[in-house]
Amino acid sequence: MSESASPGSATVAPWIAAQARSLLAQRGHAWLLAGPSGLGQYELALALVRAWLCDRPSAQSACGACASCHAIDVHAHADLCVLMPETTLLDLGWPLSEKAQSEIDSKKRKASKEIRVESMRDTVEFAQRTSARGRGKAVLVFPAERMNLFTANALLKTLEEPAGDVKFVLATDAAHLLLPTIRSRCLGHTMLWPDAPAAMRWLQEQGMSASQAQVTWRASGGRPTDALQMAPVGERWSYLPKAVQRGDVSVFKDWTPAQTVDALHKLCHDLLAVRAGAPSRFFETADLPKGGSWQSLTTWAKALGDIRRTVEHPFNAGLMQEALVSQAQLALNSKP
Repeated sequence: MSESASPGSATVAPWIAAQARSLLAQRGHAWLLAGPSGLGQYELALALVRAWLCDRPSAQSACGACASCHAIDVHAHADLCVLMPETTLLDLGWPLSEKAQSEIDSKKRKASKEIRVESMRDTVEFAQRTSARGRGKAVLVFPAERMNLFTANALLKTLEEPAGDVKFVLATDAAHLLLPTIRSRCLGHTMLWPDAPAAMRWLQEQGMSASQAQVTWRASGGRPTDALQMAPVGERWSYLPKAVQRGDVSVFKDWTPAQTVDALHKLCHDLLAVRAGAPSRFFETADLPKGGSWQSLTTWAKALGDIRRTVEHPFNAGLMQEALVSQAQLALNSKP
């Protein structure tokens, strides 16, 4: 088995595998994996869970071939509790509870973007049960910052008085939003940034061309998981800045409001950086428009920061996108 596959999955990146080996060599019942988004918190958490529950672990990794590893692959392991918002469960292919699935299918409510108290109650009950396979149990919480106060307090009680055979791994890109008491009950790990050559090789192993990997790597700010998710929009990236300057909304076709705001924030960042004499980070300097005054760009940056706090709840995604592009066009066409 290659190094990139060592924690039990053929798609695990080598820098994730290395971090998993390091963490598995340490003792503890609860880990908090934290760092900027796109560095592989979920992938590292899953690698740890695989190794904890594996029937035939070796060299601080899961075997990837036993019944336990297979059960995790098909998202049906009796000794693994995955605590996530319903939207995240659906995105990652994990099953919802029968009750939740029924309520969503019948249109009684939408999938929750928070980790619900009902899910936490199920987790507490899970933690108190006897292991089904005899190798202990694991709870994976992601993204951990999506717990509300009631859910977080329920988890805190379980972390303070854990059953002897259960381990926890919490993964987040916003550790500052977690209760200080939860952070203090976990062993902390700061996610490592991979070097560019290793990330380029890994992205190409996932099916990207060399040029596509280069574009998405830059567009993501050096965050490999984000780069992989940006593969469908990579070809649009180079002409996005000048399309926005023209007011061309079509460049964001099929993008969510959150993706649109993220791209505009990166564009605004690069324009301000270049105005200050620093290199651009997300776009090639040659692809950036020439317009935009310092005042208009800083005002635009503040507006985008405000929008990010509510972007997941747009009244109308299409109208919001048009408003965002119109706002950007005004900023980009102001006289320097």
